Amino acid sequence: MSPERDVPAPPAGRIFTERDFWHGGGLDLDAYLDRVGLRGADLPPTLDTLRTVHRAHLAHIPFENLQLVLDRSILLDVPALTDKMVRRRRGGYCYEQNLLLAAVLDRLGFTFTALAARVVFGAEGHPRPTTHAALLVELDGGRWMADVGFGGGGLLEPLPFVDGHQEAQGEWGLRLDRVEEVGPDEWLLRSFDGRTWNDLYMFTTAAMLPQDYAIFSHFLTSHPRSPFRNRLMAQRMAPDEQQRLMDTTLTTTRPDGTVDEREIAIADVPDLLDEVFGVGLTEEERGIVVDRLKDYADM
Repeated sequence: MSPERDVPAPPAGRIFTERDFWHGGGLDLDAYLDRVGLRGADLPPTLDTLRTVHRAHLAHIPFENLQLVLDRSILLDVPALTDKMVRRRRGGYCYEQNLLLAAVLDRLGFTFTALAARVVFGAEGHPRPTTHAALLVELDGGRWMADVGFGGGGLLEPLPFVDGHQEAQGEWGLRLDRVEEVGPDEWLLRSFDGRTWNDLYMFTTAAMLPQDYAIFSHFLTSHPRSPFRNRLMAQRMAPDEQQRLMDTTLTTTRPDGTVDEREIAIADVPDLLDEVFGVGLTEEERGIVVDRLKDYADM
């Protein structure tokens, strides 16, 4: 071996010169807190604050995919998320929701890791790609899962990151287990619907960045087989019920397992989006939604 190859390598230095991953400084925090009903609240980086923000976000910013129904691009930078979900009273899907929450937590002084999750709910045992986002927040020597963007139910508030932990949130049951399906470092989130335990999604603790989410989001918003294309979706979770709109079908699910379904006239969907989900649309957007729902019905 040549002498040059025997020289010890120096310690690895910083790889990324840009360390502001989550851009909390670009968030209009006062506008966000007003949007979620927390104007003037004292919010130090504590578990109580994390719970408060998580519940308030879910209560006021619904899950929805209307940007795709309107044939518009989904932008994931903090100013665009703030404009759409805060100022224009819209919701969003998982990457939008959890990136907005990440900016809020960053601004409030929390330390966290962003995760990628593999949705298994409804997959009937078939592997799917990782197309969901969640956050793992570090607090007082422990870690807590946070996720305000799962469109199939899920967390109402942060969940302790502990193998085998089970708890009730509102009237819903949730459980987290360590599993080995694809590799050794995997976790499974499950929910109880009043009748049975349902697998929701799997994830590892590998750290993600917004740039990773941008790639995943591009697939979900452009692939012709994406579940987010060619249909309207909206959802709101509450402690005692889940309301979900799929095109013109409004489904209300309760923790005791009872399910009610109601068909909505296409012309009434924009009003329902406002009244049930709090989604604000302009007159032009309302017209586009009605036209697209007619197109979906003819497919």
